[in-house]
Amino acid sequence: MTRAITAGLDGTQESLAALDWAAREAVRRGLPLRVLHAWHHAEKLAGAADRDTQRGWAEEGVAQAVRQIAERHPELTVSVDVAEGDAGEVLGRAARDAQMLVLGSRGHGPVVGFLLGSVGRHVIAEAARPVVLVRAGDRAALEAAGREVVVGQDGDAEDSAAALRFAFETAAARGATVRAVRAWTLPPVFAYSPGSLRLLDEAGGLEPYEKQALADALRPWRERFPDVPVAEQVEMGSAGQVLLSLVGRAQLMVVGRRARRTAVGARIGSVAHGVLHHADCPVAVVPHD
Repeated sequence: MTRAITAGLDGTQESLAALDWAAREAVRRGLPLRVLHAWHHAEKLAGAADRDTQRGWAEEGVAQAVRQIAERHPELTVSVDVAEGDAGEVLGRAARDAQMLVLGSRGHGPVVGFLLGSVGRHVIAEAARPVVLVRAGDRAALEAAGREVVVGQDGDAEDSAAALRFAFETAAARGATVRAVRAWTLPPVFAYSPGSLRLLDEAGGLEPYEKQALADALRPWRERFPDVPVAEQVEMGSAGQVLLSLVGRAQLMVVGRRARRTAVGARIGSVAHGVLHHADCPVAVVPHD
């Protein structure tokens, strides 16, 4: 089954930018585009129109945006789904059947960042497929000029396989370079053991081990995508801070997401949350396989 790239559309400038991003990516990958709008009948508002009238308004707004996409990309196959219901539930169901789900995300006041509402957090945390968040200022020109697909790698090869696969597939479709980044910090034991630090220095430090771990994780993807240029970067520091230091050179930032559940529901993790909040480029959050 061919999965479509699904773009959530709610009429905001952010969602229109997400729709543009999704359309370009669908053309590059040779995939269909599905445009999804979730709405609910506002029956409690004074002077609210009936359900059929409100649905008509929703359908016309989506149709206008789709017409513009069709004019820009006449070769693209586009389907439209205007669904009544809770936005989080509608988007969550759509993500299960999509190649990826693309959503708009708003900046928070004067701070460059993503404003993640409860719907956005829930969808990202629960989605079984990659979720890409796009800001209103995104444009096609930012995907050129040598900007890279930056992907965070941590853990072993299996832990990061899904994020690396997404990064390499995207870079291959764009003719871009993958910059694979592994950030590391000293394990707590070394902070309390001068003897351990001395042995670590005599062994040449931890950096060689981190470089080898990154190389091992990248090996199968280098072999699968031999034409994709790869830059490897191992740096000591917080993973979130290291990734954010590279935003200026990124046309897309890719981070993995482990399934973490707490008493209040699924969580997206501190690294993904930090990148989503502060990065001004599109960010893909990819669930682990």
